[in-house]
Amino acid sequence: MDLKEAIQKRHSVRNYTDRPIETATAAIIRAEIEKINSGTGLHIQLVLDEPKAFSSGIWKYGQFSGVKNYLVMAARKGADWEEKIGYFGETLVLLAQTLGLNSCWVGLTYKKIPGTFTLSEGEVVHCVISLGYGTTSGVQHPQRPAENYYEADSDVPAWFREGVESALLAPTAVNQQKFKFILKDDNKVEAKALSSFVGYTRIDLGIVKCHFEIGAGKENFVWA
Repeated sequence: MDLKEAIQKRHSVRNYTDRPIETATAAIIRAEIEKINSGTGLHIQLVLDEPKAFSSGIWKYGQFSGVKNYLVMAARKGADWEEKIGYFGETLVLLAQTLGLNSCWVGLTYKKIPGTFTLSEGEVVHCVISLGYGTTSGVQHPQRPAENYYEADSDVPAWFREGVESALLAPTAVNQQKFKFILKDDNKVEAKALSSFVGYTRIDLGIVKCHFEIGAGKENFVWA
């Protein structure tokens, strides 16, 4: 499965089986996390076989069940860090999909369990991502028209539209999809986060930029 196929097959999954993540699979994910952290300053951590974060109280309201594995998305505060969390977190989500795992971005409905992760000075947990083998593969939300999510002065090239369509398959907080892509001269593309009462728009922006790059092909454009 390549990344374009992973984008098509990835859906948010909240209910998981008891099947553990295999050692070899976890090692692949950890290696990618180490590479990301060392290159970006993020502090992403993989937590395995820990059932308490989604087991009781308000965390049940998110309708999660069977969650024992998750990524802790930690970094310093600030919009730039939030965008990095989204971009590189989604690269891990798509990697997990290619490895046969399901996932879900989680902003609020989880509990921070002491001792399961560490934070350096100035860092916070922005969100987590559940991982595991889902009881189902999830379902795709109805697609909105791509034209609602971009601006261009002329007919758009195929690569640009493919990028936007891939971005529309990206997970965003409560499926808000508060973003827009603007095609400029010389194949420059600007990605904008729009206002939202829900929040998380900078994380969402990073996620959709990851999808856009895969759909459009990095060789076809540069970010403005």
